[in-house]
Amino acid sequence: MKPVVIGNAELWLGDCRDILPTLGKVDAVVTDPPYGIDVGNMAMGAGKKATSFEKFAWDESAPSEDEISQIINCAESAILWGGNYFAVKPSRCWLSWDKVQEFSGADFELAWTNLDKPSKAFRMSRVEAYGSVERLHPTQKPIALMKWCISFLPAAQTILDPFMGSGTTGVAAVQMGRKFIGIEREERYFEIACKRIEQAQRQGDLFIETAA
Repeated sequence: MKPVVIGNAELWLGDCRDILPTLGKVDAVVTDPPYGIDVGNMAMGAGKKATSFEKFAWDESAPSEDEISQIINCAESAILWGGNYFAVKPSRCWLSWDKVQEFSGADFELAWTNLDKPSKAFRMSRVEAYGSVERLHPTQKPIALMKWCISFLPAAQTILDPFMGSGTTGVAAVQMGRKFIGIEREERYFEIACKRIEQAQRQGDLFIETAA
C-alpha cells in the first residue's frame, strides 16, 4: 500500500485496521467513525429516511472496543465523534454539535475527547445548518465544525482521520495550515476526498488560520 500525497496531506485507500499499525504516533486524531446505528436506513419522521445514499457495510457496524482503543492510542490527543456509542474512559471534555436540524433526527451529536478542558458546544444558525452543506457523504460534517475541533489542538501539527469519508477533516486541517493523514476504505469517497483536499491545497494561504 502506498499513500496519495497531496501537498502536506497523506491519503490512504484501505482499511484503517491494516494501515494504522504501519504509521507512527501522530499529534492528534480527529475522526467520526461509524456508530453502528444503520443511519442510512433510519426513519426520521413522516416516512423519511436519514439519507438518500446507498447502503454500505460500515453503516451497519461499528469498530470494536479494541479498535477504538487502538485509534485513541495512536495519538497524543483524540477527538472522537459519536463517543457516546463506544466504551471510552470518562472525560472532562465532551464536545457537542447543536445541529439545528429541521427533520426529527438527533438535535445534537457528541464527541468524546481526552483533553483536559471544559466541555464546549458548537452551534450553527438554522440558515447555516445542513441546508448549506454540499452532502457528498451520508454522515458528512460541516467544515466549520471540524475546524472548530482542530482549534482545541493548537500544538498538533499532524491530524489523523482513520475514517476520512469525503475528506472534511482533511480540508479543515489544510485550511488551518496543519499536516493531515487520512484513511478511507470506500474508493468513491476516497476519490472525492482527494479532489476536495487538492482544491484546499491549491487555495493555500488564502484560508490558513492561526489556531486558537
